[in-house]
Amino acid sequence: MHRVGFLKSIHVKIVLIYILLIMIAMQIIGLYFVRELEESFRTNFQESVTERVGLMEFSVREELIRERTEEDATTEQSLRSILAGLNSTDINEIRVIDDRYQILGTSDSENQAIVGQRSVDELVRRTISSENPESMISLDEQSRERIWILATPITSQGTVIGALYVESDIEKVFSQMDEINQILAGGTAVSLGITVILGIFIAQTITHPISDMRKQAQAMARGNFSRKVKVYGDDEIGQLAIAFNHLTNRLQEAQSTTDAERRKLASVLSNMTDGVIATDRKGRVILINDPALELLNINRDSVLNRPITSVLLIEDDTSFEDLIHQQDPMSLNYSTYDMPYILRANFSVIQKETGFVNGLIAVLHDVTEQEKIDMERREFVANVSHELRTPLTTMSSYLEALAEGAWKDETIAPNFLQVTQTETARMIRLVNDLLQLSKMDSRDYDLNIEVVNFNQFFHRIIDRFEMSKSQNVSFSRMLPDKEYFVAIDPDKLTQVIDNIISNALKYSPDGGTVRFGFTVKDEMMQVMISDDGMGIPKENVDKIFERFYRVDRARARSMGGTGLGLAIAREMIEAHGGKIWAESEEGYGTNIFFTLHVEPEESEWE
Repeated sequence: MHRVGFLKSIHVKIVLIYILLIMIAMQIIGLYFVRELEESFRTNFQESVTERVGLMEFSVREELIRERTEEDATTEQSLRSILAGLNSTDINEIRVIDDRYQILGTSDSENQAIVGQRSVDELVRRTISSENPESMISLDEQSRERIWILATPITSQGTVIGALYVESDIEKVFSQMDEINQILAGGTAVSLGITVILGIFIAQTITHPISDMRKQAQAMARGNFSRKVKVYGDDEIGQLAIAFNHLTNRLQEAQSTTDAERRKLASVLSNMTDGVIATDRKGRVILINDPALELLNINRDSVLNRPITSVLLIEDDTSFEDLIHQQDPMSLNYSTYDMPYILRANFSVIQKETGFVNGLIAVLHDVTEQEKIDMERREFVANVSHELRTPLTTMSSYLEALAEGAWKDETIAPNFLQVTQTETARMIRLVNDLLQLSKMDSRDYDLNIEVVNFNQFFHRIIDRFEMSKSQNVSFSRMLPDKEYFVAIDPDKLTQVIDNIISNALKYSPDGGTVRFGFTVKDEMMQVMISDDGMGIPKENVDKIFERFYRVDRARARSMGGTGLGLAIAREMIEAHGGKIWAESEEGYGTNIFFTLHVEPEESEWE
């Protein structure tokens, strides 16, 4: 938050408003006071002059209407003596003018030359004509000071016989007003100074709590709720500070609750095995957890703010609006030729109470194994049904023929019975293999572990097959002279090796060779059984250990195979803690490998 400018500060504004109010009030009071005082001074001055002029008018009128003899002084002389007796600092000059506008006398001793001259003053003419006093304020041409001119008529028995022209020094009145204005201005300045100081203190009592609340609000914006606003009083601002502190406490509690919920949500999202993606109302990704990143094999920076349809690689077929209305789970197939990979996505809409769509939540779950299991289950049922249907159909046909009388034919009946017995044995092997696989899947079996000399154990099995084989196939043994011991279940491992050797003999051509050998490295024994058979296509090598899988179904079935031997072998080897795999090239034979843990020397077991 930026710093508040000095002129924009509420502290300065309050002080300025306070000063302006005081100044306006003082200006109004000053204007009214000065105007009234000036009017009073001017009125008093004019009344004082008018009173003295009235006394002078009486003396002048008496001289003007007086009957004179030859011995008496002339009117001008009498008037000169009367006017010479005028002693006033306010009155500059008094002139006596008769009704014919002739100046009869003046009180100004330096201006006696105008006596006997005709007056041209307009104010005098109006006074004599109207018989009413006339006055005006004018500027003296010599002193450049203001003077008050008064022309008052001299009447006798209702007739104007002349006029008095008076010039008085009213500049003193205005000088006094100037002095008063200066005193008032000084007082105003002092008052404003005191007002500024008081305004600052008064403004601080208002702005200081507000400044504290502002700082607290900034601290709250940064997430700091530990500060509290100081309460300076019980007025409205104090009540506001109390309410602000209460708000801080509530926000701190809400923040704590939110943080706790956020930590819970983060913990839930991070520990979920399912992937979670959240979007905004426009479908852009705003949140994604680590499992979702792993499931989609992407990084977080490349996902955020991207459309969810683009992240899920479904933008060509599905829009964000389609996902909002998606009720059922959506299957996302990212499988390649070499590896299946299927995700299931469930979509949930985030809505406000008004129904406005605020975003979307997508939950991703890896269903590759589930789909694989479902597919294998379907294939298993289909294979079992197919494997059972073939011998049952054959048996049904032969038994039906025997029932219709073929049993009487001594040449046909034994063949039919032999076929029936062969198919029955085949079904028994199939059922036994299925039961064995079922036990191994459910872990409903125990291994009878014995420590055996693997060299002797392997030679005995090979000897048995070499003595009983009917094909023109030779055996090649590449076993080391050093004896090695393994902890195994002899019966289970014999079954594994028997199955592998049987397959090698089945698919080996006449004149072929079956090779046997093993190597030991880092306490692990790697056993090898290879043949010179037709081999397995490269794309099918990893599938031969699946149940009911056959590279050549027709030939394998004609040889009596169930397609479960290698699947059982894999389960048994893995039960011993080893691994089994195949290497083959079509037309060049097949190599079967499996590993076992090597035990210490025999002497250590004694």
